[in-house]
Amino acid sequence: MKILVLGAGRMGHGAAFDLVHNSPGVESVTVADADLKKAEAVAEAVGTSRIDAHHVDAANHSDIARLMQGHDSAISCVNYWYNESLSRAAIETSTNFCDLGGNNYVVDAQLAMDEQAKAAGINIIPDCGLAPGMVSILAMHGAARFERLDEIHIRVGGLPQRPEPPLDYQLVFSVEGLINEYIEVARVIRGGEITEVPSMTELESLEFEGFPPLEAFQTSGGTSTLPDTFLGKIKELDYKTIRYAGHCEKFRTMIDLGLCSSEPLSAGGQFAAIDASQITPRKVFAQLLQQHLPADGPDYVLVSLEFVGTGLATVTQASSPASPQAAETARLRYDIVDKQDPATGLSAMMRTTAFPASIIAQMMARGEVLARGATPQEKAIDPEKFVAELARRNIRITES
Repeated sequence: MKILVLGAGRMGHGAAFDLVHNSPGVESVTVADADLKKAEAVAEAVGTSRIDAHHVDAANHSDIARLMQGHDSAISCVNYWYNESLSRAAIETSTNFCDLGGNNYVVDAQLAMDEQAKAAGINIIPDCGLAPGMVSILAMHGAARFERLDEIHIRVGGLPQRPEPPLDYQLVFSVEGLINEYIEVARVIRGGEITEVPSMTELESLEFEGFPPLEAFQTSGGTSTLPDTFLGKIKELDYKTIRYAGHCEKFRTMIDLGLCSSEPLSAGGQFAAIDASQITPRKVFAQLLQQHLPADGPDYVLVSLEFVGTGLATVTQASSPASPQAAETARLRYDIVDKQDPATGLSAMMRTTAFPASIIAQMMARGEVLARGATPQEKAIDPEKFVAELARRNIRITES
């Protein structure tokens, strides 16, 4: 297999590492970025002759298409707004394609390419990171354990091991992606119907053994296509982001003050000498977050999926379901606690975001998908095979 990784940031690095070091069937890897030095740095860090660095601008359609030629799959680790055009290039070149997603409207546009992807004989699978991504496949894995499923509640967060004020948070992926999650609406199932709720609302407390007080709140994008997949099948489905207690109120205040607005600032006053039409509070705020928030320190990723239903099949051995329990309400919880790997230097967020995308890219290239076309990952990926691949990378699920 020959795999292309677009983007040489944290997640591109993680994907390239997994493809080279955890994936025996991968023959060669290309990592490409608009900044050639960043791509070369990733290739050097991965440390093998099987990886090449290239320069490419994700906005340059013809260059992207030329680079995709000859690859079995491509993984987009660039900002989400490129993924629609990258999907079109993948169809033109008959290259399987997946991305880290994060925006519902872009995903809708990609899924609308289903017929073209089928005609090209390829897969387009958006939202293949952590959340959206891995948790969607885990949702299908847990749902299959019940005779009747009523509820799925997903909680996910990336946390610094050494939190620092004022936000007790560090940047572990794109700051634009973070802001987008915090300001756009969240799609959920309530009372059996799909509805939208504002992000950074419905604050709740939760616990993980060994951790200080935590909180979770609504954010955008985490459910991805799950509401559509489970519509008419369950009554409740939601996703919340986990942070250390107190984070939500502080960040919500900055949103309320307009710091995440994309409206240009008014000219005049202190902006009289510059073109204020090109300045938005969001751009300034994003820059300030990058300058003042810590990044790349030791981290944790916490994942919790809670299922509620009847007829739960208990598991006595791995992948060996026993007889279902009696038809009474049962709860099943999947927990993952991952942390930075000191041996490789890869953060927990890189492992739990980039590794799933790498796994899916390889499954597409091998033809190990349930259907061709532009398809949500929970409909295209075999949950048992996926969970086995996670375990092989020491990303393990604890059941309770």
